[in-house]
Amino acid sequence: MAAIELTNEAGYAAFLRQAHCAWVIAKKNARVYYLKGPVVTFGIVFPLFFYLSFAAGHNAPVELMVPGIAAMALFFTASAVGPLVTPWERQARTFERLVTSPASLSAIIAGDVGSGAIFGALLALLPLVAALVLTSAELSALFPLLAGWLLGAIAFSSLGVLMAAPATDTPSQVMMLSNLVRLPLIFVSGVFVPHAQMPKWGQWLSPVSPLSYCADLIRVGFGGVAYFSVMVDVLALAGFCAAFMVAAHFFHRRTRDRLS
Repeated sequence: MAAIELTNEAGYAAFLRQAHCAWVIAKKNARVYYLKGPVVTFGIVFPLFFYLSFAAGHNAPVELMVPGIAAMALFFTASAVGPLVTPWERQARTFERLVTSPASLSAIIAGDVGSGAIFGALLALLPLVAALVLTSAELSALFPLLAGWLLGAIAFSSLGVLMAAPATDTPSQVMMLSNLVRLPLIFVSGVFVPHAQMPKWGQWLSPVSPLSYCADLIRVGFGGVAYFSVMVDVLALAGFCAAFMVAAHFFHRRTRDRLS
């Protein structure tokens, strides 16, 4: 019994050390990478003008426009940090020191995911607050909005970290791959065109995009009608979070083992 208790205490202490390592990595990413030009461009400027250029020719009501803009901002900002951090660190030869530090690969990935999720959740608040102040949009359901916001930030950040798994030190190559994945996920998500107006093939593909469920929850938060359901949206986003994290760990470990 005493041996089991000692083992449990050692495991708990090890978990706390790795959690602290993940927090330190997240703070390092925030301090070093948040204001980098590509992060600002791909995470804030690009999605804003991308959505506004599409919406300019559509007379959609405010309650449909605001959730779409908020979901787009969250999607791009949360997924913008991960694809750039790892290539930059490989380029600066700091990634080798990181993987040989006491931080485990799981802690490194958790730190990268955490920094992207915090960046996305905070930066995407700007269009949300602006919409509430400058338009007639009103919040009507807080739980779906918070669930979509938090789970979406983690899922999108995990997707960004997954995209950084290829063994390259060139950020542009990773961003090219990232956009090849992100752009199709946007167009089948119902952000630009409501699900009911999408062609059949778009409605069939919509469930494969995590943005579909995030936008659905944000839409409900602003008084809209869910295309799926709140419970389905929450469970789907939680599933995407877990799947992307597991896949990111698997492919980053393969890349590390191949380069070592």
